[in-house]
Amino acid sequence: MKAGDLNPEDSSGPEDWPEGTVPLEPAVISANERREEPCLNWLFVDLNSYFASVEQQDRAELRGVPVGVVPMLADTTCCIAASYEAKAHGVKTGTIVADAKKMCPNIVLVEARHEIYVDYHHRIVEAVETCLPVTAVMSIDEMACKLMGRERPLLAALELGRKVKARIQEQVGPFLRSSVGLATSRYLAKVASDMEKPDGLVALPLDVLPEALRRLTLRDLPGIGAKTEKRLNEKGIHTMDDLLKLDCEQAGQLWGSVWGERLWHWLKGEDFEMSETEHLKSISHSHVLAPEMRTAEKAWAVAHKLLHKAAMRLRTHKLWASSIGLAVGFSVPRGQNAPVSRFGVPTRGWHHEIRLSECQDNQTLIGALCRLWAEKPKGQGYDEPYFIGVSLNGLVPDRLHSLNLFDSLDNAKSRAKLLEAMDQLNQKYGMSTLVPATMLAAYKAAPTRIAFHSIPDLF
Repeated sequence: MKAGDLNPEDSSGPEDWPEGTVPLEPAVISANERREEPCLNWLFVDLNSYFASVEQQDRAELRGVPVGVVPMLADTTCCIAASYEAKAHGVKTGTIVADAKKMCPNIVLVEARHEIYVDYHHRIVEAVETCLPVTAVMSIDEMACKLMGRERPLLAALELGRKVKARIQEQVGPFLRSSVGLATSRYLAKVASDMEKPDGLVALPLDVLPEALRRLTLRDLPGIGAKTEKRLNEKGIHTMDDLLKLDCEQAGQLWGSVWGERLWHWLKGEDFEMSETEHLKSISHSHVLAPEMRTAEKAWAVAHKLLHKAAMRLRTHKLWASSIGLAVGFSVPRGQNAPVSRFGVPTRGWHHEIRLSECQDNQTLIGALCRLWAEKPKGQGYDEPYFIGVSLNGLVPDRLHSLNLFDSLDNAKSRAKLLEAMDQLNQKYGMSTLVPATMLAAYKAAPTRIAFHSIPDLF
């Protein structure tokens, strides 16, 4: 349900009413009638084309022109954001730069400035919190707010949504448009925020929910990507109507995990959060190397940095890794029948993973990364790495972590305190404050990126 569909009289005053109209006094509305008004539990804010919008807000010369934000100025990389002027030509997140130039010859490519995006993020959170508290930051451009008391009735929630949108533009900048979704669960509020872009305001109260969901596609649901959609299609689920006909047990069997049952409850409008037993299953970072960085020595420095970032996130979430993986893509000359990567580079890929005793310290992880690096292919065709990915897998939370039989409790506590102190210094003064010397060469070529679920503080 869109905001404009609900109360078209909101924008008019008594002077606009037909002659003889008598305004209805609040006292005339009974308590029972007020209780019957649909109530909502969550307000979800999604900034539209966030990186590109920040660039247009910060740089006047970019306003009104197609903008593509890229990790580096190279045709083989992809756009990580596109302005709505660029989207009108078909350019979107993930479009290869070379293709974007063909779709939109006048596109302006801007190298990402992640520090300024983080700065704007904090300012946006402050603006939203002048209206209501932010319950959870979902990503750099998304946040969820729990509605309480008088905020929950439909009309009051819609007015609050309008206020949030206006406050962002007033306090942070008029080029930062947002879409706000309102619903009984946080998941459905996210769905609602995606239903009308840019600058939308959509509510999904329970009375309109089934019909509204049937108008969507499977891919409109967060958590259903191309691979999941294909798997659902193979099991006979092609439309939202097919999905909504399932019962809870069938949904669980369809996904083969608790996720299916959880999604079933959310789509019914039930409001509950993730179980406290939920935690990240893996942490990964990857980087496409600029042409001048495509040597073994420089690629190793980048791999080192990616591991350092992943290890800091691991400890922040109080997790322990039980395996580590390394992925390397090697560019090869065109015409050798090599598969072309999504970055448009003919490539040979390699990946390997080794098990670890549960750990979270840099020394153990770097030692494991060295072993993986030594195992990567060598020789002709494997001398120009262009892509590096590092992953920490099989993550175990603190409460389930088992001490190494060969490690004393005192040693483990001492290492934990040292790592905590190092992380605090790096978070306060910058990622390169305390790092292995072999990694320093990577910082200019592999600047800090914003992980989807992690908003770094300004250094």
